[in-house]
Amino acid sequence: MSPAPESPNAPGTPPDFAQLLPALRRLCEVVAHLRSPQGCPWDREQTLDSIKPCTLEETYELLEAIDRGDDVAIVEELGDVLLQVVLDAQIGADEGRFELTQVVQGLTHKLVARHPHVFGDAIASTAAEVKRRWDRDKQAHKQRRSALDGLPPELPQLARAARLSEKAAAVGYDFPDRAMLFDKLREELEELAAELFPGATLPDVPATVDAVPVPDQPLRDPRQRGRVEEELGDVLFVLANIARRWRINPEEALRRSNAKFERRFRYVEQQLNEQGRTPAEASLREMEDLYQQGKQTS
Repeated sequence: MSPAPESPNAPGTPPDFAQLLPALRRLCEVVAHLRSPQGCPWDREQTLDSIKPCTLEETYELLEAIDRGDDVAIVEELGDVLLQVVLDAQIGADEGRFELTQVVQGLTHKLVARHPHVFGDAIASTAAEVKRRWDRDKQAHKQRRSALDGLPPELPQLARAARLSEKAAAVGYDFPDRAMLFDKLREELEELAAELFPGATLPDVPATVDAVPVPDQPLRDPRQRGRVEEELGDVLFVLANIARRWRINPEEALRRSNAKFERRFRYVEQQLNEQGRTPAEASLREMEDLYQQGKQTS
């Protein structure tokens, strides 16, 4: 790998093509060879459908590297994502469907066409104006029948909720004041409570580990279970809307919370392991004390 430049280029400076083009050519040659009869059996067997899980996994690994701020890891993970693009294009070429050149040319044409305020005479002075123009042009270009069209079904559902509401908001269907969403959240929580608790009120039970455990009771009525699932979905949908109105990615927020919980619980396990014990051999109070201790270190 070539060393990073000693100082950053001015914003908008393209890469050094004298280095990039031979490197990209070599990458394409390697991927093509892997797909050849003399190449790798695994690579030869791949299809656009079979490689999808790898594409998704590499994307999430890139996000993790970005979260860590680890430039070495980011470079590596960007390479893995680029591999997915080149490999997908090579599979398409091998099947006589399309080639990488078409992918690059199509992307370049789309970028120029969708930025007439940069490459043409149109005017857009704010990011919001650019976004509205982009959405309008995309709607017309793809001839979509609904404002909600265009979301891949594989998109994680929390992220999908935010995008669905964003698309509806783009055509004016949104609360006038984002603070109203908290009133909507209270409404949805009350409807969830109506399905879960007698009296249809949220329970007033302090969150503490110093209490007698109460066993969870399963929902045996399938109709009630369906209603609870629907109401819980409504709560999550409102939370996704709250994230959208404050310009927060809900999927990213949840991913970071998951990672935070994982770090802290692993700390609990590590401390107990040093004592020769497992979590199953510790009390809830002991684990909670260690968890709070772990919060100070992560």
